[in-house]
Amino acid sequence: MNFVEELKWRGMIHDLMPGTEEQLQKEMTSAYIGFDPTADSLHIGNLVGIMLLKHFQRAGHRPIALVGGATGMIGDPSMKSSERNLLNETTLRHNQECIKKQLAKFLDFDSGAPNAAKMVNNYDWTKDYSFLNFIRDIGKHITVNYMMAKDSVKKRLSSDSNVGMSFTEFSYQLLQGYDFLYLYQHEDCRLQMGGSDQWGNITTGTELIRRVEGPDAEAFALVSPLITKADGGKFGKTESGNVWLDRRYTTPYKFYQFWLNVSDEDASKYIKIFTLLNQEETAALEKEQAEAPHLRALQKRLAQEVTVMVHSREDYETAVEASQILFGNSTSEALKKLDEDTLLSVFEGVPQFEISKDELSAGVKAVDLLTEKAAVFPSKGEMRKLVQGGGVSLNKEKLAEFDAVINSNSLLNQKYLLVQKGKKNYFLLIAK
Repeated sequence: MNFVEELKWRGMIHDLMPGTEEQLQKEMTSAYIGFDPTADSLHIGNLVGIMLLKHFQRAGHRPIALVGGATGMIGDPSMKSSERNLLNETTLRHNQECIKKQLAKFLDFDSGAPNAAKMVNNYDWTKDYSFLNFIRDIGKHITVNYMMAKDSVKKRLSSDSNVGMSFTEFSYQLLQGYDFLYLYQHEDCRLQMGGSDQWGNITTGTELIRRVEGPDAEAFALVSPLITKADGGKFGKTESGNVWLDRRYTTPYKFYQFWLNVSDEDASKYIKIFTLLNQEETAALEKEQAEAPHLRALQKRLAQEVTVMVHSREDYETAVEASQILFGNSTSEALKKLDEDTLLSVFEGVPQFEISKDELSAGVKAVDLLTEKAAVFPSKGEMRKLVQGGGVSLNKEKLAEFDAVINSNSLLNQKYLLVQKGKKNYFLLIAK
């Protein structure tokens, strides 16, 4: 496939250097994208870069994922208003290992094919490079005037804050430029890709390559637009923070829900960027959405594709079942299959009560449990009335008698009881 044409219809090109497409059509080419290792998981903001590399490999080219062990110790000033905290080497090494495992879900690192992906760490070629050698060998090629003209530098220097910009941050573009030069020399890497905020840093690299290797040296740049939401909010941020690719920080259920709840306008854009569906499939889904918007065909397919790709089909199916539980049209069997993390994700924010595990072991009447031990009902009379009307469920099963005895055998994950009062009111009882 033609990589540039593929990105164009997907809306994934913001800018590219002249000659880039010709280079990619001429021969198998290596390209790299840098990933920031300041956390031990990537988040969905990194997914655009990951998809760029995935499409690049699908087009027969060789992707290189660079984990910025060295640059991560400094922090990129682009789009930032202040300097970041610096990490130690032990933390960075741990983060890099975790990131490689995540990228291996998207990229083929191990097949031995000519275009198998490679992961590199810029700490490996900078850690023993002395400051004097760096400023003599690299610094002399790029003028301060050139570096000052970059938008990322100008923005920080002209900001109203008194923070300014440290020399450490100012040197970032030179270090990133050196990464490109190093990969050009050692991996025959001709292209660097990234988000549009990286254009200045990337072109510093192409300039450095030409000045060191000579005017005939060919190096290229391609950047994608920064992803936004239709309402102007920041993509990938929720009330609880980033949407992570690691289930420890964002459960598959919450991950699925994020994509399921995007707007129609965003779903139409995201399905092209974050899935591998082709042009015909996405056009068919958009037509389906236009004819029956309430069925949310785009959101459902988007959530399915991305959840399966990042987590697994089993996690996707669990998330769908969990969603059905919340909206009332599910069974106790589906509820019992949920793991603890998913259960807590689904019922996050519902009222919770602690009850005694020891008392439950001996058996407690439902009416006492739900009025005295946990204030689900204000009075026994009100509970009796609702039970008789079939309006109370325990673990998704109708409570037939208000004085039925409940014991620890009813606990989900040996810890929880889910009470449903009417159609929409849930309560989670936690046995301790």
